[in-house]
Amino acid sequence: MRSLLLVLLLLAHFTSNTFSLCNPHDSSALLHFKNSFFVNASSTPEYYPSSDCSSFSFKTESWKKSKDCCEWDGVTCDNVSHYVIGLELSCNNLEGELYPNSTIFQLRHLQQLNLAFNDFSMSSLQVGVGDLVHLTHLNLSTCYLSGNIPSTISHLSKLVSLDLSSNYNAQLEFNPFTWKKLIHNATNLRELSLDYVNMSSIRESSLFLLKNLSSSLVSLSLRKTGLQGNLSSDILSLPNLQKLDLSGNEYLSGQLPKFNWSTPLRYLDLSGTAFSDEIPYSIGQLKSLNNLNLQACNFKGMVPPSLWNLTQLTDLDLGENNLKGHNMLNGTIPHWCYYLPSLLQLDLSDNHLTGFIGNFSTHSLKSLFLSNNNLHGHFPNSIFELQNLTRLDLSSTNLSGVVHFHQFSTFKDLNFLNLSHNSALSINIDSEAKTLPNLLILDLSNNNIHGGISKWFQSILLNSWTNIYHIDLSFNKLQGDLPIPPNGIQYFLLSNNNFTGDIALSLCNVSSLKVLNLAHNNLTGTIPQCLGTFPSLLILDMQMNNLYGSIPTNFSEGIQFETIKLNGNHLEGPLPRSLARCTYLEILDLGNNNIDDAFPNWLETLQELQVLSLRSNKLHGTITCSNTEHSFSKLRIFDISHNNLSGPLPTSCIKNFQGMMNVNDSQIGPQYMGQGNYYEDSVVITIKGFSMELTRILTTFTTIDLSNNMFEGEIPHVIGESISLKGLNLSNNEITGNIPQSLSNLRSLEWLDLSRNQLMGEIPMALTNLNFLSVLNLSQNHLEGAIPTGQQFDTFGNDSYEGNTMLCGFPLSKSCKNDEDEPPNSTSEYKEESGFGWKAVVAGYVWGAVLGMLLGYNVFFFEKPGCLIRFFERMFKVRLKRPRNRAGGIRRRMN
Repeated sequence: MRSLLLVLLLLAHFTSNTFSLCNPHDSSALLHFKNSFFVNASSTPEYYPSSDCSSFSFKTESWKKSKDCCEWDGVTCDNVSHYVIGLELSCNNLEGELYPNSTIFQLRHLQQLNLAFNDFSMSSLQVGVGDLVHLTHLNLSTCYLSGNIPSTISHLSKLVSLDLSSNYNAQLEFNPFTWKKLIHNATNLRELSLDYVNMSSIRESSLFLLKNLSSSLVSLSLRKTGLQGNLSSDILSLPNLQKLDLSGNEYLSGQLPKFNWSTPLRYLDLSGTAFSDEIPYSIGQLKSLNNLNLQACNFKGMVPPSLWNLTQLTDLDLGENNLKGHNMLNGTIPHWCYYLPSLLQLDLSDNHLTGFIGNFSTHSLKSLFLSNNNLHGHFPNSIFELQNLTRLDLSSTNLSGVVHFHQFSTFKDLNFLNLSHNSALSINIDSEAKTLPNLLILDLSNNNIHGGISKWFQSILLNSWTNIYHIDLSFNKLQGDLPIPPNGIQYFLLSNNNFTGDIALSLCNVSSLKVLNLAHNNLTGTIPQCLGTFPSLLILDMQMNNLYGSIPTNFSEGIQFETIKLNGNHLEGPLPRSLARCTYLEILDLGNNNIDDAFPNWLETLQELQVLSLRSNKLHGTITCSNTEHSFSKLRIFDISHNNLSGPLPTSCIKNFQGMMNVNDSQIGPQYMGQGNYYEDSVVITIKGFSMELTRILTTFTTIDLSNNMFEGEIPHVIGESISLKGLNLSNNEITGNIPQSLSNLRSLEWLDLSRNQLMGEIPMALTNLNFLSVLNLSQNHLEGAIPTGQQFDTFGNDSYEGNTMLCGFPLSKSCKNDEDEPPNSTSEYKEESGFGWKAVVAGYVWGAVLGMLLGYNVFFFEKPGCLIRFFERMFKVRLKRPRNRAGGIRRRMN
């Protein structure tokens, strides 16, 4: 019995030291803490942007009185003292206010506290945090805390890791006093993360205190903290520093260390700062560097060749600087690119690299971008050994030879493939082509693909690419029937090929389309009516085919069309009124068809319409628009030329063209209409007398073309309010009246054609103020008077004015002044001009002889000098005294 009792006592002693019971004080404090919050089970991790929360844990649901708190989820106890020493509640979805008397501050033995990614409702960080003096790890990041960080945080002298990173819409703030006390006391800090904490009051002298942590600091992240001043380069050379992130501090300047920079840095991000000077050669000493981001700083000079010594790099960004070697690289591809064992992404696009693409011996690459270079040679087969590739872009690299499409099936995870704009590259897509199940984007445009594609494309590839949403095969030599893409496709571009035949009605099954471009083929038949009902279709481009029949008549409410181009076909019938439902429409080009209708003034309700071309159709009747200020308010290109329209010029429409009156031309660089890189809007118009296709439409381009109609009446003065107008063509009409002075307000005008009308009066001198005018045609009118001179008018030739018989002056040979009014330049000139030179004498002698013979002949045979008198009167515009007969009357010619 005694031995049994001894065993029981030993067992009790053993279990009490192995399976600790939670300290009752700590258990009560934790339960009170739990009850001061509620768990929002409806929130998602996306509520915390850029968080590490892949899912929420809801750990506090296991906290029950009936259970030992040391067994609660997220709670760690000391096995000897039974005190709670660790609390891990990150991503627990706690919501509520952190009060000053929160029982969390009563856990005085806590060593690790992690409350990251909860919602403390903009509470302050309370002074009680300073009571947790045993803390080594404190993480309160992204908890929606705000206000000043209390100075009591400096009591935490044992801290090894501190993370107070804020949300960008809720900021904590560090004042200089608290900062100094913390850095002086927490001398063991290894990790310090204060992203988005307001540190704008911390000056460079206080920031220099980080040198006190030179023996311990491993990771320092001060992203977007408002730091200012010049940072000492010594901070970048801390001997144990592996991560440094100072990005987003636009007023923080500094230079990179020029010597002895052999730290173990793995991650360096200075993007968006004011760091400047050159990137030093010493950067090549950072042998462990994986990530280097110097984007959008003020670095200048050459990219140092030592950068290629960083063989561990996986991410490199030097963009938006003043470097002479980022996007101007020449020579061959650096040799290190082919063998870096850890390289995941290589982007050398948009440079001046030459030579061949070499053989890759590394197999880590996931992304390879070499587009827009001056490379040449055959497609490199070594690329097919990069089996981890997910994205490949070799567009515009001058590659040649033959590539068999089935070789790309090596890349099981390939989702992006762009081989476009290699005109010498022939891509053979044969019966061996296999599925690429993860392919999302395929661009083989502007290559040398030819032949029919219906079999492999339709039955082998299109039906198996279930995830693909972008296919571009435009600008090739493909022929045969038009393939139909799989349902789910969004961008389908087959323009500029030789496809023939009708458009199959099975296209109606692909209602997911956003861009459908079948332009510049030889398609026939009618346009499927279903296209007017596709809910997501933004671009419909079928221009320059042989389509006939009517335009779809069933455009439905809520559709998203931005561009409809059906020009250059044989479409007929009236315009469908349902087009007015396309409320997002920006470009409508139906030119060069057989549309027979009145002008569609009901299109004025389309508030986004910027380009309207109905040229070369059978439009007829007069044009009127409503007086509302939003009628055609954004229109910038208006072309209704070559129709049968009549009546007065459409003043009621033109006065509403606000888009031509206040174009914003202050934007930096040219901007064009269209959907990014995969589609550019175009339009066929007459520019400076030549019909041409604008393959890209500048957002500042404006023109009005009403030519070749039967408009009459005067040019409206209101047209002079379209001050951004680049071109105006009113030729071949029946316009009368004078050229209005208001046209001189069109200071951006580059061409003006008013030819073949019934205009009269003088050419306004004010038109010489049109400094950009390069083409002027006023021919075949009834203009009169002197042609204005000066500025651009001195550059126009005779053909600008021919057919106006009453015009005079330069460049016409007809002078506007009498000879005798011209000032003499010399004595001999004066004699010539006054009739006393030798030329005048000879001419006078000859004329005298001729006239004498005529006079003698007339008197001798007819005795009627009156005819000769009238001849002289007409010749010299004078009235001579006539001879009288014997009765004193004038001798009259008898009938």
